[in-house]
Amino acid sequence: MKRIPHFIGGSAADSTADKVLAVMNPATGEQTASVPVATPEEIESAVSAARNAFPAWSETTPIKRARIMFRFRELLEANQETLARLITSEHGKVLSDAMGEVTRGLEVVEYVTGIPHILTGLASENVGTGVDSYGLRYPLGVCAGISPFNFPAMVPMWMFPVAIACGNTFILKPSEKTPSAALYIAELLAQAGLPAGVFNVVHGDKSCVDQLLDHPDVKAVSFVGSTPVAEYIYARASGNGKRVQALGGAKNHMVIMPGADIDEAADALMGAAYGSAGERCMAVSVAVAVGDQVADTLVAALKSRIKDLKIGPGIQADADMGPLISRQHRDKVTSYVGIGQSEGADLVVDGRSGFGDETQSGYFLGPSLFDGVSDGMRILNEEIFGPVLGIVRRSSLDEALDLINAHEYGNGAVIYTPDGEEARRFTREVAAGMVGVNVPIPVPVAYHSFGGWKRSLFGDHHMHGAEGVRFYTRLKTISTRWPKSRSAASQYAMPTLE
Repeated sequence: MKRIPHFIGGSAADSTADKVLAVMNPATGEQTASVPVATPEEIESAVSAARNAFPAWSETTPIKRARIMFRFRELLEANQETLARLITSEHGKVLSDAMGEVTRGLEVVEYVTGIPHILTGLASENVGTGVDSYGLRYPLGVCAGISPFNFPAMVPMWMFPVAIACGNTFILKPSEKTPSAALYIAELLAQAGLPAGVFNVVHGDKSCVDQLLDHPDVKAVSFVGSTPVAEYIYARASGNGKRVQALGGAKNHMVIMPGADIDEAADALMGAAYGSAGERCMAVSVAVAVGDQVADTLVAALKSRIKDLKIGPGIQADADMGPLISRQHRDKVTSYVGIGQSEGADLVVDGRSGFGDETQSGYFLGPSLFDGVSDGMRILNEEIFGPVLGIVRRSSLDEALDLINAHEYGNGAVIYTPDGEEARRFTREVAAGMVGVNVPIPVPVAYHSFGGWKRSLFGDHHMHGAEGVRFYTRLKTISTRWPKSRSAASQYAMPTLE
């Protein structure tokens, strides 16, 4: 059985750990590899490698850092399908979705190839008599990233390209369920010429995460995952004086207004709700239909499309949806279908049976569709993270906004409407960090920033784009004076620079 190594100090590093975790193929239910739970000494080795690499890397000119990232970008593009196949084999998502994931991560790498321009400081001349001021951004030091199972390439590439391009060194702790993509990325970075120790990968569980959160040499922590874990990481790491961005859970809503193209909205919902088996933090799990006519038409359109959805192994060319990540998670999502029924929602399509080959040993579950979802139901309030979509009926945009804004999460929200006034009002009033107008999944492009509001984000900075650069750097403002002659006497009042 293959045992996946760490990547420390510029090369693969076999672990001496006794504790290992199984890496499964969700499409078959078979174990394909094992991954070690790093020992405290191995975590310390990774931190030491990153700490030792930091002085030279932080002094490397931004243009040299950019050239390395550009070579990494070229290698990523050349090896995109190989990386995508690794993702599919461990996550289960269909290959086209995995290819798209790599593309979205690659866009962040493209963004940071412009780091010399991005880090250009601001300067003001003669702010006082003979005094000039300018601001520069400096790297923090050793940074750590803790990434989720559902995007084993894209989410890490929201983190480390920005951190590294800004002059930091980095330690990635990927999900133990999907570890191989991180190792492959580390190898590509080494091929691109990244110095040893600048990027490291360690595998493990909560004990390994805690060691990184507590380590005095780790200056910043980035995380994407569930809200309870995000809150824990934020509290523990910030309590240790670290800078933290911790992205949590979501319950994303799509509002469909009267006058919207229902066929267009239904097509959008199919991908937004059931793509990647619903295992996306930006998946739309609640559709808010404004008016019964909109709701009835939408339900009929979705029901007919669900019948044509093809479920199978992600590597299968015609598959629209693959398996869920694990047997335990499939059972959890399945239980929510039963919960929705017991709460009184109308189960229009039951994904627990009638989809694909039910003799398959993988972790497959068909798409479920509920109508008549009402306030207080768990399927409305809780993040399911699977292929379950609920239809909520409201009579006005006011009521739709009240529903969304009352929720504890504020990750993404979307409206489908032909009315510019409705769209403008929605974008201004909805309490969510990422908003779409006639766009099903409003994930920002790399030069904008990703992050939610409320309990979807702990910390002050969103990921990648300008916010990512601010997170991975700190500002130093410098004021200079070159007097022609020495001042006549000491001054004890606050300088006014007049």
